[in-house]
Amino acid sequence: MNDKEYWRRLVLSGAMIITLLLGACQPAAAPTTVSTEASAPAQTEAPIQPVAEQKILKVGFHGPLTGPAARTGEEQKNAAIMAFEKVNYTIGPYKIELVLIDDQSDPDKATRAYEDAIVRDGIEVGLGGWHSSVAVALMEVVAKYKIPAFFDCGETNVVNEKFDMDPEKYGYWMAKCWPQPKSLVSVNYAVGLKDMIDQGMWEPKNRKVALLGEETDFGRAVIEPLADLMKADGWDVVAQDFVPLEEVDFIPLLTKYKQQDVSLTLITHTAAAGISSFVKQAKEVGLPGLVVAHGLGWVGEWYSLVGESSDGILDQIPKLATAEALAWEQEFEAKWGMKASPSAGGLMYDYTNMFIKMLQATLDQYGELTSETIYKFGREKLWTGEFTYSDGIVMPMYKFTPDTVPDMVIGKEAFIFPIIQYFGGEGKVIWPLDWAEAELTVP
Repeated sequence: MNDKEYWRRLVLSGAMIITLLLGACQPAAAPTTVSTEASAPAQTEAPIQPVAEQKILKVGFHGPLTGPAARTGEEQKNAAIMAFEKVNYTIGPYKIELVLIDDQSDPDKATRAYEDAIVRDGIEVGLGGWHSSVAVALMEVVAKYKIPAFFDCGETNVVNEKFDMDPEKYGYWMAKCWPQPKSLVSVNYAVGLKDMIDQGMWEPKNRKVALLGEETDFGRAVIEPLADLMKADGWDVVAQDFVPLEEVDFIPLLTKYKQQDVSLTLITHTAAAGISSFVKQAKEVGLPGLVVAHGLGWVGEWYSLVGESSDGILDQIPKLATAEALAWEQEFEAKWGMKASPSAGGLMYDYTNMFIKMLQATLDQYGELTSETIYKFGREKLWTGEFTYSDGIVMPMYKFTPDTVPDMVIGKEAFIFPIIQYFGGEGKVIWPLDWAEAELTVP
């Protein structure tokens, strides 16, 4: 580079530096002031409206999604999902996030899974459930973490006894799906059978009865008070047996009952494989007298499991009878490819809709949905009978009072299970007598 070119570049560089320095010394541009006067409207775009914050409420839904009662757990879960879908999983500004908890029909596994859902997944309220033994175990978990839980079908009296012993601690197990058996199921069988004998519909050969239940809190909660009631009515309880939930071989027990020449045999069992095996095997051995299989109709496909072996069998379950209930039943089967039972799917659908309505009422009253506000609403409105639900497809009304909680009010205008008898895959009400669709048919 020659000297002339060198000096030319040096002058240009100096001029650029001076220009930049002068620009840096100028004051920053003042912000634009938006006029609010109508005569001089601001020439700007419309302001962006703030979007309401989406809140999340995590609901833990538990049940036997695997294990011996998985078919029932799946049905209950599907029914709950249908109820939440009706409201698009939305309550006010809250989006419902459903956290599924598989209790595997095992109290220990259920405890670990539920605690994990609280600690890791952050559930704030619980819903659902099937087994009594699981319910008794989970009462400790929700009490420890102060998580309100609603509408578990574990009906054993042990739940009520713990609740009554310390409502402040165990009140987080807020309301049951079914009442304790000695208030409904056991007494209904005793009174119903007595009524039919008194009305001349049945003349048993003798007063020998065999009682069989699953070896769980539920099984004992049904069988033990029923045994006392039958004895008080003059029956000879020749057998009172309990078997594991997984049991499917009943031939030895059925053979014993046949040899004892019983006039009445009653089993209660929550696993579809177990109770369907009992019904088929009772037919095979020629068990005499009336047979009650309490829980046979708890899965929608019960008839495909037992067929004609169920003819003449008695059970105690609600029915899907109204046009709305029958429409829901068809919708359920079309959506999930399985049949719905009123005891499992039907009741859980009702209770989930009641739960949704309760959450909306809680939000309306307290302005937010938290474990604390839901628990408070449960105590102040649900337990007192002020909050009820009468828009269900199974029962006329679901209501709790200080005298019944954690159970619901029982009665023909509220919550009741009729006794039915099966023929050809259809169950017809035979008791209460004023509800009867058919008379008892004795084999």
